[in-house]
Formats: sequence, structure tokens, C-alpha cells
Amino acid sequence: MKNILLALTLLTLLALPALTIQAQDLPASWEELTSADFVKAVHLSESLCILPMGVVEKHGQHLPMGTDVFIARELSLLAARDEYAVVFPFWYAGQIFEARHQPGTISYSPELLYRMLDETCREISRNGFKKILLVNGHGGNTNLIQYFCQAQLESERDYAVYFFNASLDPETNRQIRAMRKSTTGGHADEVESSEMAYTRPDLVHLDRATTESGEDLNRLPLPGAYTGIWWYAKYPNHYAGDAKDANPQMGKYVMEKRVEKLAEVIRIIKADTTTRHLQNRFYREATAH
Repeated sequence: MKNILLALTLLTLLALPALTIQAQDLPASWEELTSADFVKAVHLSESLCILPMGVVEKHGQHLPMGTDVFIARELSLLAARDEYAVVFPFWYAGQIFEARHQPGTISYSPELLYRMLDETCREISRNGFKKILLVNGHGGNTNLIQYFCQAQLESERDYAVYFFNASLDPETNRQIRAMRKSTTGGHADEVESSEMAYTRPDLVHLDRATTESGEDLNRLPLPGAYTGIWWYAKYPNHYAGDAKDANPQMGKYVMEKRVEKLAEVIRIIKADTTTRHLQNRFYREATAH
């Protein structure tokens, strides 16, 4: 029996280099993998899958409605080249009620949004990934994702969900401020438009950037209070900022800095053994009484 186990172990060790060599050229995109290569990709990624999230919404008159997903997915794919991970397909089921008054918006119910994200994570786990990294490209998704991460403690799971915080360091932000010509922004602005000019220049129409105003109208001053209509009160055109001076050079700089940070976070999560350990301990303690 010992000889059989030793032979199996040796065969496994001999097979690993071949697996690694073949896996070096695997695509990161989930949908581009063959079924056999998918198994290798799970191994090479160290069981980590990235789920880039966005929405379909208006981005002024100069950017495509899928801007958030295009940027989040390109960011994820570029980072996966530096630190291999599998990137989930185009995901646009996000929170975007504030743009329901604009043509082309896809806005699902809160119940469906949560259930879709929950069942998708369960399917990702069933396919072998036990670390799921949510990479958000849309500001309106932030609260939804944070709530979703907190809700992972509601019942036991055999995987961990992480949320990538895309904030940049002060020096990078200083460089961006020095590069940009506008001083306001937040949505389809000079920076986001520059990222798209670098990522998908074929979909950018800067000649239309001034056909609508991206000015903050500040129609609802409520110091110390929050209400859901706040964004519409500020930006009824669903455009915040001035994108006319966007350029691919700035977009390249911003994307490269974000890719560096995401690749670093991927490495940190791959090495993380504490989250699952504490999560499992929490589940046991939560059901012990």
C-alpha cells in the first residue's frame, strides 16, 4: 500500500511542472477558457477569481453606457497578467436606480441584484474558487457590495468574499490633479473619460462632451441628512464634471497605478489564510447557542 501511495505521489510531482508550463499561456477571461484549461486555471490562480462589477448607465453624451464595466474588467485583466487570476465575464447587474430617468439604463430590483450576486458567488465557489474578489467600477455599487460582504456572515459558506478598495495613494492623486485641467468631477468626467480614451478609444466621442452640462446644481442642501434623490438633485444630466480635455496619456497613468494596486491586493489575498479560518470559527460560534 505504501509503495502505491509513493508511486502516486511521484507521478503527481512529475506532472506539476508540465501543468505549470502549459498554464503560463492560459487566458485570464473565464469565458475564453476551455473546460480542461479551466481546471488548470483554478490551480494556477490559487483558487482566486475576480468579479469585476459595473452597470449599464448613461455617461454623459460622450462615453458608452458600459463604461464602468469596461474599465473594471480591463483593470482586472491587466492585473491578472501580473498576478494570475481568473476574471469573471461581463457583469452589469448593479445598483443604478438614480439613472432610471435616462435612456438605456438597466436597473434591476434590489432583491434580484442581491440574489444574482449571491448565487453567482456560490457558482464561482462550486467551480473551485474559494477566494472571490469583487472589483467595483461604479460608485453606486459601493454600499450594495459592502452590505453583501457583511451578509456573508449570515450563514456558513465555504469561500471568502473580498472587496477591492480602489483608492489611490496621495502622491498618485497629486499627480492626477497636476495632469487634469478641470477641477470638478465624479462621473464621466475628465479622469474617467481619459481611462476610456486609453482603454476603448473607439467608443469615446469627446466632441460631444460639452453638449450637456456636468455642473453641480446643488438643488437640495440638507446638511447632516441623507436622501436617495441626492445625486439627481446635483446632476440631473447624469454627468458630473467636464470631460472635454480628457486624454489617453492621463488614462494610461491612472490605469497603470490602479493595476499595480490591484495586483498587489491579489498577491495579498492569495497568501491570506486568516480570513477563512476566522470565518469558519465565527460560523461555529454563531451556531453553538
